[in-house]
Amino acid sequence: MSFRCRGCAAENVVPVVDLGDQPCADHFPPADSPGPDPRWPLALWLCRECTLVQLGPVEAQMAEEPLAVESATSRAHAEAGVKEILSDHPELSSGTVFEFGSPHGGSWLDHLYVAGCKLAGDGETADLVVDVHGIVHEPQYGDSLELRAERLAPGGLLVMEFHHLLPLFIGNQFDTIRHGHWAYVSLRALRNVAALHGLTVESVKQVDMFGGSLMVMLRHTADAKPDASVDVVLEDEEAAGIADEVQLGSLQEAARHAAGALHEELSRHKAAGRTVIGYGAPSKAPVLLDLSDVTTDLLPFTVDLAPGKHGRRIPGAGMVPIRPIEELKAARPDVVLVLTWDIADEIVAQLEADGGWGATYLVPLPEPHELGTRRQHDS
Repeated sequence: MSFRCRGCAAENVVPVVDLGDQPCADHFPPADSPGPDPRWPLALWLCRECTLVQLGPVEAQMAEEPLAVESATSRAHAEAGVKEILSDHPELSSGTVFEFGSPHGGSWLDHLYVAGCKLAGDGETADLVVDVHGIVHEPQYGDSLELRAERLAPGGLLVMEFHHLLPLFIGNQFDTIRHGHWAYVSLRALRNVAALHGLTVESVKQVDMFGGSLMVMLRHTADAKPDASVDVVLEDEEAAGIADEVQLGSLQEAARHAAGALHEELSRHKAAGRTVIGYGAPSKAPVLLDLSDVTTDLLPFTVDLAPGKHGRRIPGAGMVPIRPIEELKAARPDVVLVLTWDIADEIVAQLEADGGWGATYLVPLPEPHELGTRRQHDS
C-alpha cells in the first residue's frame, strides 16, 4: 500500500512504526456503553523526499467536540509566548495578526490584543501569523502550510509551535501518536516543506509544552535571515537519526517494551495490595492503556478536570471510567498514575496543595518511574 506524502505529495513514503489497530483518541464513549469501540490502523510513515513523518493512509474518523479543559501550564505558556515574541520583535505590537486555531486551545489572541495588535480583516494578510499546535490536526500538511504562507504579509513573521519529533522519539512518547494528529514534525521536515511555499525558517526555540515542542519563526524567503539556532536543532535531529527509517523503526520496539513495563508495574502494585487510580483522561491515554493492556482490573478509574468527560470512559479494551477529581481525593490511593505526564509537576502540586496523603506518583514514560514520591513502598 502506498500514498502521497501529506507534506510534499511525493510517492516515496514508507511505513516505519506500526502500533496496530487503535481506538480514536478523542472519542470518549459513555461509561456504560458496552463496546467494543471502533478501531483503525495507527502507523507512522516517513517521506524519503521531505522527511515528514506522518500517519499512513487512514481517513479521519469520528470527529468530536473538544472536551478538555485547558491546563494552567498551557494558559501561562500562551501569555509567556506572546511576551517573548513581542520582546524579540517589538515592531509587531502595533501590527495586524491572524491566528490559525487549535483544538488544544492555548490561543494567543487575547494577549496580542492587550499588547496592541489588531486582528487582520477577512482576506487580509497579517504582519504576524500564529499557529500554536494547530496544523498537525489538518490531514494535508503541505496545503495547510501554503495557507499560512498566503496569510503572511511581506516582511511579516509566521510563528509555528508544534510537538517536536525529536523528544517524541528519544523520550519514547509513543502515546502522542494518535488519530487526528496527522504529522509528527521535525525542523528538517518543516524547513523542506516550507521551502516549497516560499518560506524560510529564520530562528527556533525549544519549549517544554506537551513533552517538548519547537517554536519556529518563519518569513517569506526574500525577508528571512536565518540564525544559528536553526543549525543547532538540525544537528541534534541529525545525530538522533529521526530522518532515518531504521532508527525511527526502533520506536515500535521501545513502545511495546514500555507498555509491557507499565502493565508489570501496575500488576506489582495490585499484588502488593496497593490501590492505583489514574489522573487525567487526555487524548494520548487510549493508545497508552490499550497497548499496555491496562483494564479496570489494574486501574479502576481515572479522574479529569473536564466536566464533559465525567461519566465517560477511555476508549479501547480497558474501558477505564472517567470521574471527577474529588473522587480521587476521597479514595486517597496509594499510587496515582499520571496519564497527563506532560504536566505532571502541575498535577502533583495541585494534589499536594493541601498536604496530600502520601501518595506515590507514577509517570508511565519513557519507562514507568516515580515522581515526587512522598512514601516509599516495599518492592
